[in-house]
Amino acid sequence: MSVADLNVVVLAVTALLLVAVAAVRLSSRAGLPTLLIYLGLGVIVGEAGFGLEFEDAELTQVVGLVLLGVILAEGGLTTRWSTIRPVLGASLLLATLGVALSVAVTAAVTYALLDVNLRTAILLGAVVSSTDAAAVFSVLRRLPLRRRLGATLEAESGFNDPLAIILVTLVVSDGWEQSNPLVALAQVFYQLAIGAVVGLLVARVGESVLRRSALPSVGLYPIATVAIVMLAFAAAGVVAASSFMAVYVAALWLGNARLPHRNATLGFAEGLAWLSQISLFVLLGLLASPQRLPAALLPALIVGGALLLLARPLSVVVCATPFQVPWREQAFMSWAGLRGAVPIVLATIPVSARLPAAQQIFDIVFVLVVLFTLVQAPTLPPLARRLGVCDEEDTAEVAIESAPLGSIDADLLEFSVPAGSKLHGVAMWELRLPPGAVVSVILRDGHTLVPDRQTTLRHGDQLLLIVPSKARRQAERRLRAVHRAGRLASWLGEQGETDPQPIEGRIPQVQGRWDRAVRRLRAAASRRAGLASAGRRAADIEPSPRLPP
Repeated sequence: MSVADLNVVVLAVTALLLVAVAAVRLSSRAGLPTLLIYLGLGVIVGEAGFGLEFEDAELTQVVGLVLLGVILAEGGLTTRWSTIRPVLGASLLLATLGVALSVAVTAAVTYALLDVNLRTAILLGAVVSSTDAAAVFSVLRRLPLRRRLGATLEAESGFNDPLAIILVTLVVSDGWEQSNPLVALAQVFYQLAIGAVVGLLVARVGESVLRRSALPSVGLYPIATVAIVMLAFAAAGVVAASSFMAVYVAALWLGNARLPHRNATLGFAEGLAWLSQISLFVLLGLLASPQRLPAALLPALIVGGALLLLARPLSVVVCATPFQVPWREQAFMSWAGLRGAVPIVLATIPVSARLPAAQQIFDIVFVLVVLFTLVQAPTLPPLARRLGVCDEEDTAEVAIESAPLGSIDADLLEFSVPAGSKLHGVAMWELRLPPGAVVSVILRDGHTLVPDRQTTLRHGDQLLLIVPSKARRQAERRLRAVHRAGRLASWLGEQGETDPQPIEGRIPQVQGRWDRAVRRLRAAASRRAGLASAGRRAADIEPSPRLPP
């Protein structure tokens, strides 16, 4: 390739990338996942538009799986453990039993209504059974859903991809008809369990290394963090475990660890995830042949209708009812099972294996994703409001950035006072930071301010603190506590943990403190009353006569 050809390629790629970035604004206004626009760009650039022919399904599968790993990594890094821990049981059940039920129901309806064999029906059910992390994150994070509901859907989309990939791989393999169900179940359990263990081990070692490293540039921390997460992805694949489970668990652990420059890392990971989505969906659009898609319309409607109206509601009812999820939330969860890149990437596995019905499966899945995304995504906001599952008053947590100072045994903390924070109006002396912690400077309205004891914080303030390394966690907890509960945080039972206790859980503590305070006041009043009464009685007693000298 000559330099001139290289320049043309770079020009075309950068122009396509800029169009894709600009399309995010359009998709946000329309309430649609960006995957539709990116798929459309791929189709336009492909054989039906600019004439670029691309039919390498095997390359698409390999690249797609890696890009999906990057998207899952960003999802894990930006997910708070305190948010998903209360819903972990329901999410895992949806990601395992829910996926199995969706496969069974969808495959049964497909086999009964379409002219396909049993293997093709099971493959179609397995390919479309899992919700898509990229679609769920891009759509649901723009909705002010109740924290429990949003966390359940996000965690489910992060955990259910590994099982779907394992099922598709088993059905595509040559000996799937002779395979022992118990052996297959043991293989599924091995891949999921070992994948989670590998992800956890890599993340813990990586956390220890990052926390003890004073790198010379801020930009190196995000690179190292993402590299550690993708190391878990590769390590799990080497030991024949689930790479998707490993990357999500590793990202979830590191995203909730006290790492240097956490906010910079999250911004870097988000940018990588956007780039991965753009590349993945454009690549999938290139692989599609518009001439074959009209023939897949009716089968896609049948498979998608069975999935959306039968399989998904059944799996939600079976998996969410034991956890006492309200029916309104169950209804929303049933409709919010979005499909996206994952089913299309999984559909390339039969094509790579050259199964007889592979091209038909790919076309059906491609049309299904486009049609049902157009139906589901725009209707989610009005449905959420109608069902009353939104939480408009949910406020953002205070974000604390940190970095080690190599020359002294201290850390540099940076945080902003967000709108609605109870840090507003709190004086410096009321923060009661640990000994040695110093608020060095405040950036307010574009000006720097060196605070004293009487300086009060305001919304929008940006603070820089120097804190001894051994007191860093204590300082972070204190800042979070005052942010949530104000200057009386300790008295109200708020300790500033990363997993905040709901207010209803703190009511007994606050009530107990109030009762003890009332008892002390009553006891003090009683003592004062007793002393006053004793004084009056003493005044009523005639003084004894003085004895003569």
